[in-house]
Amino acid sequence: MAFQAGVGNRLLTAFAPSDLNLLAPHLQKTSFDFDAVLVRTGDEFKHVYFPLSGVIAFLVEMADGHIVASTLMGSEGAVGALSLLSPSRSPVTATAYVAGAALQVPVAQLQLAFEQSATIRQVLRLHLRTQLLQLNNVAACNAVHPVECRMARWLLEIHDRVGHSGIQLTQEALAQLLGVRRTTVTLTMRKLRAAGGILSERRGMLEIDRRRLEKITCECYAVMRRRIKRMHHEELPVGSPAFSPPS
Repeated sequence: MAFQAGVGNRLLTAFAPSDLNLLAPHLQKTSFDFDAVLVRTGDEFKHVYFPLSGVIAFLVEMADGHIVASTLMGSEGAVGALSLLSPSRSPVTATAYVAGAALQVPVAQLQLAFEQSATIRQVLRLHLRTQLLQLNNVAACNAVHPVECRMARWLLEIHDRVGHSGIQLTQEALAQLLGVRRTTVTLTMRKLRAAGGILSERRGMLEIDRRRLEKITCECYAVMRRRIKRMHHEELPVGSPAFSPPS
């Protein structure tokens, strides 16, 4: 395949050309619709997905059937990269909240490239540490910050990845992100509309005002972006293009 197709993923653009050549023959482009499942909880990892567009949510199902989103991923990451550490089954379900496309590669091929290239190891390990940092931040944010601040943060994170102010998102997805009932989602959206953060909502399409949302959200959004950018600046291989949170 022509490897130019992979330019849209920030992890892949952090690899040197020689590293990309290890993966290029095995990469296959695929698309996913809203609510598509890339991997289910308990499934063995067979592919790693490098998103080019769209938004993937990692969902945790509780014993009572309640589903909560732990974090999001877009073109800055790789779904299933955890499989590089050891053969394992997915601890979460990866579901598309926004339709998009990805480059998929068999785990065995990425594992081989991971073993052959120090740069690939460094970049992907940094990516996994970034994911852990985000999970810790979300856990702390959920524990101490009001629901309207957390909704503003999630909407900003999705906007970062879709790049436009119209966000196609269901109330069910928002309930999963916030870990609340849909009635709480409705009340919270009313608060954000009153504050000017949400301009309109029609058939699941939210029109947002980013500047207002940045004033409403808690400090977690800006703090996390600064921490991730600092990590990348300090730890990426010399000469490697920088990759950072979507903006």
